[in-house]
Amino acid sequence: MTTNYTPPAVWTQDEENGGQFASINRPTAGARFEKGLPVGKHPLQLYSLATPNGVKVTVMLEELLAKGLTGAEYDAHLIRIMESDQFGSGFVAANPNSKIPAMVDHSGDKPVRVFESGSILLYLAEKFQAFIPTDASARTECLNWLFWQMGSAPILGGGFGHFYAYAPEKFKYPIDRYAMEVKRQLDVLDQHLADNKYMCGDEYTIADMAIWPWYGVLALGRIYDAAEFLQVDGYKHVVRWAQEIEKREAVQRGMMVNRTWGNPEKQLHERHDASDFENHTEDKLNPAD
Repeated sequence: MTTNYTPPAVWTQDEENGGQFASINRPTAGARFEKGLPVGKHPLQLYSLATPNGVKVTVMLEELLAKGLTGAEYDAHLIRIMESDQFGSGFVAANPNSKIPAMVDHSGDKPVRVFESGSILLYLAEKFQAFIPTDASARTECLNWLFWQMGSAPILGGGFGHFYAYAPEKFKYPIDRYAMEVKRQLDVLDQHLADNKYMCGDEYTIADMAIWPWYGVLALGRIYDAAEFLQVDGYKHVVRWAQEIEKREAVQRGMMVNRTWGNPEKQLHERHDASDFENHTEDKLNPAD
């Protein structure tokens, strides 16, 4: 194991040192091949995968539908990131950053692209006037926590998750550094949730939908196999909040959409109608995914 590394004068990509994601990671942006995006029957077209960032949006859409807002009906198309779907020309046109999720709203005179999960949540909340407070101070508090999540989650995912779960070699310094920061973030949430039912008091909002797929799922012990390492059960208020949100039917549906791993009964690779949840069967899925 290498213990010392001196950076070269000029960095160049070492493809043999890329680990699990070496086949898709490059230091350049843009489309790598021509491939258009499918367009379904609804105005809202989502292109995603059920990673934490993707789950934020499918949960939001399912919550909107649960409120009876039928304009939130959507088609969810599967983007297989390990097969480089995100680098097709159509997806890059929807999101030049080539990251899921991306959404296109066809309800107006011309299509509107929306990318970055936090931006999609805010766009939908404003479009449907739901899951965001109307009072100015409460709205600001909601956005505080939404942007907290967008700034904090890369520490959990790209930092701790990468070095603890995915890096080809384990190194003490980055794992210790990011574990410490993730535990600090969990403590921020735990102290806040000690006095609040949800992130914005008694109101369930897009702040909860943004934070839960990362930190809620972490507190439930279902990401990175790190529950014991991080002692997540010690954050009792986060655990209480996480368990409460997990019980919501819209959250359970949102977790299924664009999911291609785990229990086949919990997978719905693509969603084009509400009836897809009832109609999907194991023989329509690929358990090997």
